[in-house]
Amino acid sequence: MLVLSNKSQNMPASPIRKLVPYADAAKQRGTKVYHLNIGQPDIESPKAVLEGLKNFPSNIISYTHSEGTLEYREALANYYNNRGIDVTSSDFIATLGGSEALLFIFGIIANPGDEIIIPEPFYANYNGFTCENDVNIVPVPSSIENNFGLPPVEEFAKKITDKTRAILICNPGNPTGYVYSKEELEQLRDIVLEHDIYLIADEVYAEYLYTEEPFTSILSFPELKNHAIVIDSESKRFSLCGARSGAIVTRNQDFMGVAMRFAQARLSPVELSQYMATLAHNNVGTYFEDCRAEYLKRRDVLVNGLKEIPGVVVPNPKGAFYCMIQLPVDNAEKFAIWLLESFNSNGETVMLAPGAGFYSTPNSGLQEVRLAYVLKSEDLIRSVEILKEALEQYPGTTR
Repeated sequence: MLVLSNKSQNMPASPIRKLVPYADAAKQRGTKVYHLNIGQPDIESPKAVLEGLKNFPSNIISYTHSEGTLEYREALANYYNNRGIDVTSSDFIATLGGSEALLFIFGIIANPGDEIIIPEPFYANYNGFTCENDVNIVPVPSSIENNFGLPPVEEFAKKITDKTRAILICNPGNPTGYVYSKEELEQLRDIVLEHDIYLIADEVYAEYLYTEEPFTSILSFPELKNHAIVIDSESKRFSLCGARSGAIVTRNQDFMGVAMRFAQARLSPVELSQYMATLAHNNVGTYFEDCRAEYLKRRDVLVNGLKEIPGVVVPNPKGAFYCMIQLPVDNAEKFAIWLLESFNSNGETVMLAPGAGFYSTPNSGLQEVRLAYVLKSEDLIRSVEILKEALEQYPGTTR
């Protein structure tokens, strides 16, 4: 008998991508769709990368070492050292984006049935990565009224059991844009040390902060040497989403020894991706400053526009390029489908990511959506106009 695994039946659909058929159908009808659903920047990748690809110094695309090329890992180490974080190339294993890093980490630290505590809402694919490893998410809800800040640390303590293996955070946050303060991270540091569990931080948006406070990495705490694991990625840092280049970062050499076996099992990360990322790191120039200024402008355009729409609740993101908002609708996913299936404004509409997919607690985020401000300002202005008009016409608007 042909069967499919229980795991396959439990694998959730991506809230970011699952409405693509509706968007494709809208485009086929001639409707222009503004994509606020996905974090695909329209900012160009670094010129050094694009030029370097034309002059790749080999006639063969080869395997690399399983941990990644020394050149890439040294470039990453220099990047972290320049941010005041003391690491060496041996503290990195190159991965196929942050996604493979997470898959490796869950597989290394947790057995089937073990638990990872995560503040929610969280990056939607955490649901899928834990499902692939038969690991259970234990959510700690945050509140839109508190800008999705860190829930009271006592709530984390209540969730810890003998099956707890780690606390996982995304900082700056996807989907919320929240940035944890040093004081909040110190609270998490204390609880993971007390219970001898890991603290995992998805820090892939660390360059994109819109606050005067400096970014604090969990690698900044020397006492977390064996407890801190960071997920890194070049996707958003250098607008290299399709390159699929990332890394695991930790000073825990016992962990890294096991991670190497996982890395060897998938042979190697992609040579071209590491080559591209190395070029980017070695030719940064003003890239981060320029991108940060552009994203800040876009954030303000989007947030200020949304605040003018009656009934919309809009926190002010401090980092990344996402905004998790609450809409005055009966159901955000139903509304998102309606936008693509039944509505247009002068031949245009918007695509949103329904908020429920960024939770693991049932019936949470039903009125929320994540918006990515990765479009140019004039497109964001138009998107807000469309959203305002849509809320005025949608039959399920509740205000």
